[in-house]
Amino acid sequence: MVRAVRWARRHHIPLVPRGAGTSLDGESVPPDGAVAIDLRAWNRVLEVHREGRWARVGPGLVNADLQAALRPHGLFFPPNPGSWLTSTIGGHVATNASGPRSFRYGSTRHWIRALDAVLGTGEIVHLGTRSEKRSMGPDLLQTFIGSEGTLGIVSEVTVRLAPRPPVRWGLALPLPARPRLGPLAVALAQLPDSGLSAVEYLDAYSARGLVLSRGAPWSADTGRLLVEVEAERPAEAEQRVRRLGRLVRRFGIASAGVVFPESDRLWDLRGEAGRVMDEVLGSRIRDDVAVPPGQLDALVTALQRIARREGVAVHCFAHLGEGNVHPNFVVDPASRRADRIRRAMYEAALRLGGTMSAEHGIGRVKRAYVERELGRPAARLLRAVKDACDPDGILNPGNLYPD
Repeated sequence: MVRAVRWARRHHIPLVPRGAGTSLDGESVPPDGAVAIDLRAWNRVLEVHREGRWARVGPGLVNADLQAALRPHGLFFPPNPGSWLTSTIGGHVATNASGPRSFRYGSTRHWIRALDAVLGTGEIVHLGTRSEKRSMGPDLLQTFIGSEGTLGIVSEVTVRLAPRPPVRWGLALPLPARPRLGPLAVALAQLPDSGLSAVEYLDAYSARGLVLSRGAPWSADTGRLLVEVEAERPAEAEQRVRRLGRLVRRFGIASAGVVFPESDRLWDLRGEAGRVMDEVLGSRIRDDVAVPPGQLDALVTALQRIARREGVAVHCFAHLGEGNVHPNFVVDPASRRADRIRRAMYEAALRLGGTMSAEHGIGRVKRAYVERELGRPAARLLRAVKDACDPDGILNPGNLYPD
């Protein structure tokens, strides 16, 4: 990899690191004349340290394959994006991927201990440590997480691991026609000893699509609240589910819903929501914004207002517990109407104290808006980091950084 970078630098050839290509904002799409660095062959589990709860892996290792390798050790890697059956650990690092379990465990950046990377200069850097604590000035490791392959090409990742809960149930609960999403999200986050590791939302359109296209075992007439409850014993899980039931009844959720004794089956279904829309709706805006959870209803109202004004449909699913909504506007994503919708959507999220990108990253699609969220001084600082790591601009050009 070092030789490839030095060759590219010498000949001014752009390089684009690429894993499974599941990113949604153009992060892994090579521009004309670029060479893609296919990392899928770097897919080995190099070492698992059970006592220290860490593992060294190649950047091309698929999330699901890592989970399978860790199961005999009683451990797991918490980030589980909807693409976890195909997306790679290197891709998770590049975009700071999340997933349903980020409600309890946080995003990828919380679960990376160290990484090796080749800078755009051809130099190798080792960032991070296996130690539990370190204070060495600004955290350069965190600078790389979410950098979308623009600072260096990752060649090895040391991930933190967590003990796998003995009991992990999924529940799909029917929502009323007009759910109070913000208050519900806040109440669930405050529920004591809940064991909740995921709190997700499907609107009625998304939930119905999974019934009709993927055989989801719930009725097709309502939206759904999807949750995961972890526990040490089944009796403890039952107690937590009863406590959860008492809380959600205050929000018009009267049914116990559908229980998934192995919750990964639920997240496999949830991960199909976007693909079902691909099949039914075709090309569209498939975005990712977030607000403080208490502002969720205001955000949804704003998205619906934008859709009415532009004369298009909008369908949403969300990582409810974190205020992270995935709006799907049924419009040609390359049209001027799409540009207006994106601008209005991002402004609404920022106005409500949120962000225009919670987990998908920036890529090519959102880079024009980076300065709007960060401000000019911070955007200039971001560019300075890029210039220090990749002075010739050969790594994934056209992504992340505003012009």
